[in-house]
Amino acid sequence: MEHYKSMAFLGTILFLSAQAVKAQVADSSHLFTLEDVWKIAGSQNKQLKLSDLSLKQSRINVLEAKDRLLPDLNIGGDLKLNTKFLIYDKGLFSAPQDVPVSDYGYNLGYNFNLNLFNGGKDRRNVEIKRTEADRMGHEVELQRSNIKYNTAVAYYDLYKFLQFRDFIASEISAKKKQHTLIENLNKNGIVLKSDVLRSSVKLSELGLNLSDVDKKILLAKQRLNILMGLDDGRSLEIPYKKDIALQPAIDSVYDDYLRIALNQSPQLKVASSDIKLSELNIRQAKSTLLPKVSLYSTYGYTYPQVSFYPYSNDLWGYGQTGIKMQFSIDNLFKAKHSIANALNVGEQQNIKSGIKKEEISIQVREAYLQELQAREGVGIAEKNIIENTETVRVIRNSYLNQESLLTDLLDAENMLLQANLNLTASKVALKLSHIRLLAIIGIL
Repeated sequence: MEHYKSMAFLGTILFLSAQAVKAQVADSSHLFTLEDVWKIAGSQNKQLKLSDLSLKQSRINVLEAKDRLLPDLNIGGDLKLNTKFLIYDKGLFSAPQDVPVSDYGYNLGYNFNLNLFNGGKDRRNVEIKRTEADRMGHEVELQRSNIKYNTAVAYYDLYKFLQFRDFIASEISAKKKQHTLIENLNKNGIVLKSDVLRSSVKLSELGLNLSDVDKKILLAKQRLNILMGLDDGRSLEIPYKKDIALQPAIDSVYDDYLRIALNQSPQLKVASSDIKLSELNIRQAKSTLLPKVSLYSTYGYTYPQVSFYPYSNDLWGYGQTGIKMQFSIDNLFKAKHSIANALNVGEQQNIKSGIKKEEISIQVREAYLQELQAREGVGIAEKNIIENTETVRVIRNSYLNQESLLTDLLDAENMLLQANLNLTASKVALKLSHIRLLAIIGIL
């Protein structure tokens, strides 16, 4: 009985756990902040997964290069059938002497080789692979920074369009009430029929704008889901009703950001790795002019003994241990062009590094100035809202008193709506310009 109670209790727990997991997956009420999106993209983005695999491969290449530093040790043997052993001691066309040997034979032994010196090529190859792994690490770092920036762009595009939707929906609601009021004024003979038509056309335009914004919201959600490595049709909600937390005014000058970029920028780290690789390749090319020295040892058992005369049907053991040196004379001629090619590549990498530094300095200044301009845009947009709000209030009162035209009121309302949209767009531009600046200098 106790057993059945335990099984029932376990089944209940499993059922409730399954329901909790299902509810958690189905729950779409969670609002994703930008930090949440960055965290998910950092672990689920397909491009980053591919980059991580490439980084893993480059690290394995380092281990493979280290394996080549180990000595070569081979164990081998063979089993064979022997023909008659004929010695033509009086010429090929004379009757040969048949030397008795075994009908079969075998040998078993080992071969050992340890590289003592080859111009440092093997150890330098390890250093090359390690530098390539470091370079790949910088590329992955750059990729992550780009993904974070692109994700932020998609996130704030969604934020902007959701804000636009609310502004336009609110404007449509207000316009519907205003349209009803205009219809009543027309029935009472206070305004013309043309005002009713203009109001109706304005409602239709706002409805079309709302439909366009809804499509942009769907596209922004799809793009954001893909960057996060999730199903592109998954429901995604963000806290767009909260105002964007803007960073304080820039307290650093361009030179400060440029100094950080020269030390932290992944692009410059990649360029620095390329220079180091070119220097290693130059040394690698020059090492072909040096001799190769190795320690070797061999020993084997052979049956029968047919290597030295007189031959014998006995087991024979023989080995050698020593040091051998090889020097390729032809490399004195062949290596000239390889060295020249490596030197040329090295000069190219140095120039490319200088060009990249100039590009980074321009990008930093551009992003820095864009942030300053975006901050000015926010201030202007806030001022425009205040002025347009007052303008709408004045013209609306004068329209109701038959002192202004409906077109004047509609124009003023359009300007106020556009001012609200511009403020949201300016705040998004300010936020993204700062994120872009951090991405360029390498501290995002």
